[in-house]
Amino acid sequence: MHVKKFWIGFNLLVLILAGCAGKRTQKEYTKNNSNKQVNMNTDTAILAGGCFWCLDAVYRQMEGIISIECGYANGKIKNPTYKEVCSGLTGHAEVTQLVFDTEKTNYAEILTVFWKIHDPTTLNRQGNDIGTQYRSGIYYRNDAQKDIALKSRDAAVEAKLWEDPIVTEIVPLECYYPAEEYHQDYYTNNPDQPYCVAVVGEKAAKFRKLFADKLKK
Repeated sequence: MHVKKFWIGFNLLVLILAGCAGKRTQKEYTKNNSNKQVNMNTDTAILAGGCFWCLDAVYRQMEGIISIECGYANGKIKNPTYKEVCSGLTGHAEVTQLVFDTEKTNYAEILTVFWKIHDPTTLNRQGNDIGTQYRSGIYYRNDAQKDIALKSRDAAVEAKLWEDPIVTEIVPLECYYPAEEYHQDYYTNNPDQPYCVAVVGEKAAKFRKLFADKLKK
């Protein structure tokens, strides 16, 4: 009887451990798979342009964008918290991860919006948001994205979209971690929050004005 109980208990423990081993946090999954396409008709862009609430609100309006996630990229520690990133000591940038339908839009079009919707000429700053976490950045996932990003920047310079030099960093994506749940789709969930009214809402409105042809149907 004792032997039977032992094996029942042992088998139960094995099942529990197997279940635990199979679980992965969302942060681990997203980081390890951030370089993979969801399917053959999608691709992913990761951009930094100041507070991630702004780019989140802007690109949610764009045709072809399937999903958006606010997160942190290219810093020195794993699974950073918002408080840690805001200290400016982790090296992470606030970013938005965009999954898009390549049959409805493309990486170049997304970057065309990027150059006009934020100020790429201010180093580690967007408006009153100051710190390395608010830097302007394009974090490419492959050589094709790198080439498009560099050509897009050169076109923005040639078109003289901004009077001052563009300081946006264009570098490989080294790491990515999703931000806390309350940061996701923040503008939609908090439209009356003062920062949303004064800053995020204005950028969302600017997109509608400049890119009416790119609005979701």
